Amino acid sequence: MARISYDDQTAAAYKAVREIPRDGLGAWREAVRRHLRPSPRMTVVDIGAGTGAFAAAFSDWFGLSIVAVEPSAAMRAQIPARPGIQVLDGDASALPLPDGQADGAWLSLMIHHIPDLEAAAREIRRVLRPGAPVLIRQGFPDRIDTTRTFPWEFFPETARSVGTYPSVEQACQAFATAGFRRDALEQVPETLTSLAEFLAQADTFRRADTNMRKLTEAEFQRGKERLRRAVQHAGEAPGSGHRTNWLDLLVLR
Repeated sequence: MARISYDDQTAAAYKAVREIPRDGLGAWREAVRRHLRPSPRMTVVDIGAGTGAFAAAFSDWFGLSIVAVEPSAAMRAQIPARPGIQVLDGDASALPLPDGQADGAWLSLMIHHIPDLEAAAREIRRVLRPGAPVLIRQGFPDRIDTTRTFPWEFFPETARSVGTYPSVEQACQAFATAGFRRDALEQVPETLTSLAEFLAQADTFRRADTNMRKLTEAEFQRGKERLRRAVQHAGEAPGSGHRTNWLDLLVLR
């Protein structure tokens, strides 16, 4: 159950502005390599795959077989149609896979959309082979540094909704009911668009982002003004001054 409705317009906006350029994901590539230890024979289920950015990246980086599971038809339509990526309708609590098929599970910025995290953990346990990891890319409310998490530094009111997300402890407790334990927790950097480019995309970004959509018009306009001042202060031009964002990688086994 998504916190926002991913219709065609939202899915197109997400594809346009929420996907991180591949060359900005180098640290994620190495983090996934360390914890997943991928080989071309492996199958990974990408749960809540969205527009398929990470499904395509995992396929390209490691030659994996990816099962992209996404409940929104509009988002599924954005996933690249290509060998090595199977796109299926489903969600974290009802995965359309047989028992013990997957060698790993990837959940990117989506556990806050899961209404029953314990039920999802049991379902993920069902489809994974013994010892297979769950890799969760997430902003956890008990660990977010707003000065290093873009764009929340300009739109601080988004903390209202971020504060309702599961904490690390809550996520670990939910997955523990299905026999998972915490294996690793680390912060991973990613390179995003420049401030000037983000300012140009802010309205589209608002349509595509769960937290930004909850802002009032006044809050959004105040954030845009902070962003304008930051662009002017930095003297940025489009394509320069790219930003670094930090998110957590939680690994469970």
